[in-house]
Amino acid sequence: MDFKDQQAIYLQIAEHVGEQILLGRWRDNDKIPSVRELAVALEVNPNTVMRAYEHLQQVHIIFTKRGMGYFVADNAMQQLRKIRKEQFMTDELPLLLRKIALMNIDFNDIEQAWKSYQETFQKEQNEKK
Repeated sequence: MDFKDQQAIYLQIAEHVGEQILLGRWRDNDKIPSVRELAVALEVNPNTVMRAYEHLQQVHIIFTKRGMGYFVADNAMQQLRKIRKEQFMTDELPLLLRKIALMNIDFNDIEQAWKSYQETFQKEQNEKK
């Protein structure tokens, strides 16, 4: 995983975990990697992964079973979509719309780009199965 300087590493790890859930790789009640396992896989300090897991627990995406580890919470995918949609609508979309307006981009061009992206994304997901 390549980390970016603009965002705390624990939040990037939380996003990575969330992406696994959104992609359907980890489903409700699935056991997820332990703090130590994920830290080794991502080559980060276990305390950083622990902080990411604590963050995800606070927003009800994962939960712990004492002595057994961490698991995906019920309805985690829906909760993640809700959280990410709110963030996108308030943080990213206004910036994107401003760029579209400044460059006078036609929405038909955006629709075509979106359809093309969806096809590519779907093919990638099918290849990973």
